[in-house]
Amino acid sequence: MTTLTPQPWMPPVYRAPSANDRNQRDQARALRSLIEQRSHEAASPAAIPSHCHTIAITSGKGGVGKSVLALNLAVALAQREQRVAILDGSWGLGNLELLCGLNGYWNLAHVVTGARQVDDIVLHGPAGIHLIPGASGLTDLGTCPTHVQQSLLQQLNALEAEHDYLIIDTGGGVHPYVRPFAAAADSVFVVATPEPTAIAEAYATIKSLHDPRGAELSLVINRCHAELATKIGERIELTARSFLHAPLGLAVSIADDPVVAYSVTQRTPFFSLAPSSVASRGVRAWADALLARSVSTAGGFFKRLWDRLERRAA
Repeated sequence: MTTLTPQPWMPPVYRAPSANDRNQRDQARALRSLIEQRSHEAASPAAIPSHCHTIAITSGKGGVGKSVLALNLAVALAQREQRVAILDGSWGLGNLELLCGLNGYWNLAHVVTGARQVDDIVLHGPAGIHLIPGASGLTDLGTCPTHVQQSLLQQLNALEAEHDYLIIDTGGGVHPYVRPFAAAADSVFVVATPEPTAIAEAYATIKSLHDPRGAELSLVINRCHAELATKIGERIELTARSFLHAPLGLAVSIADDPVVAYSVTQRTPFFSLAPSSVASRGVRAWADALLARSVSTAGGFFKRLWDRLERRAA
């Protein structure tokens, strides 16, 4: 049997740290810092810096041609060498897919559930525009697990950063979720026709969406010749200034044109089908006016939208 003889205690010998020891400590410190940074980013996803100008196109009532105008404005901007995405916010069947001859099964509701990624659902439309169907599925974000919200938000932020313009077709009528989409945009266009009911509901929509700190509100009079559209616009502008203290932005008029109805049956944007038509000239003037303006864009549309939807669900 081996007997262990206790040895007298000796103080440890001091050894100066070597360069290798310092390198290892520096690497460990950098690794901890990276882990903390990633954890913070996961807990609070930030919007990717974006210069994308977001435009919400809405209306007080359905049937005024809002989706048709949103699609053709997107095509007009794309033909001006702008990178354009259009978000379909219809509350039901995707109108924009039908209008430009596309058939897509997957939409944002499937991304919210985790069944698909954003890149899987993006449709390639006329003139190179990108169509994102099923924006109404975003209204379920507030009930999703946090990691699903973070993943979707990061994907949408990346998509936004890749485009110059993001056009949001908010869906027809004053839906409860129209306001968050409009409030998160940089500019809002309210579409009306010369009918008295459409004009009254357009003003009601302007009144509902007006926020002194929010997006600029503008008016589009569809299916109307320029002289009458000017009178309608001036009347609504005067009312908005008097009662809301809210000056309107651009005044847009699109003339009544039979080519519009024909383009719908052909499932082709009229701006591509008949670029010299009176309706196309009106949309071209609209696009040129947007490009000529220096509009401040805060970036991060989807982050702002997410914050508003989250507050609504709370």
